[in-house]
Amino acid sequence: MGENKNFDRATLEHALAELGQRAFAAGRTVEIAIYGGSALLLTLNRQINTGDVDAVFEGNKDFIKKLAAEMAGEFAWDENWLNDGVKGWLSRRDADPDVKALFKTYPTEDQPGLRVYTAKPEYLFAMKCLAMRVGGIETNSDIDDIKLLARAIGIKNSEEALMLVGKFYPQNMLQPKTRLGLEEIFSNLEIDGANDQTPPSSGPP
Repeated sequence: MGENKNFDRATLEHALAELGQRAFAAGRTVEIAIYGGSALLLTLNRQINTGDVDAVFEGNKDFIKKLAAEMAGEFAWDENWLNDGVKGWLSRRDADPDVKALFKTYPTEDQPGLRVYTAKPEYLFAMKCLAMRVGGIETNSDIDDIKLLARAIGIKNSEEALMLVGKFYPQNMLQPKTRLGLEEIFSNLEIDGANDQTPPSSGPP
């Protein structure tokens, strides 16, 4: 992540629209898949700012990088605002069409310059769990992301969490600290859920 948290949802959508407009003007239709915090911003309206966009773009890679570099210079963004560093975290199922969904086409579907796909919540959850850094567990943004995704998917305990992660990554890739971290997260999640419940009425039934 870049240190300057440039992208809220509005800025991110502006960046994608600008990228799509430039690609269309050049007579190209390119595709990117977005992961991480940027995917959460777009699909679950996660209230965060992010310094870069974790994306994979195998086709037209040089062309996309050229456009992104031009935009970085014009808008004073980090030169790596659009980067594929997330490739090391991709699941063996990444090519499965069921794990990603089309988010939007820019500028429009009738004038396609950029098609943006996002990883689905289940995939994002598994990826976040795999990458989770345990320590300072209450302040780690990955922990908040995992909780948000767990609620969106309906995962209620660490056993269900590990089962889902196993659908995307081999069990031997999960470090012991990750398993312990998930147990702690879901223990806290149960407490949070109980605190969120409306207390029963003291009046007559």
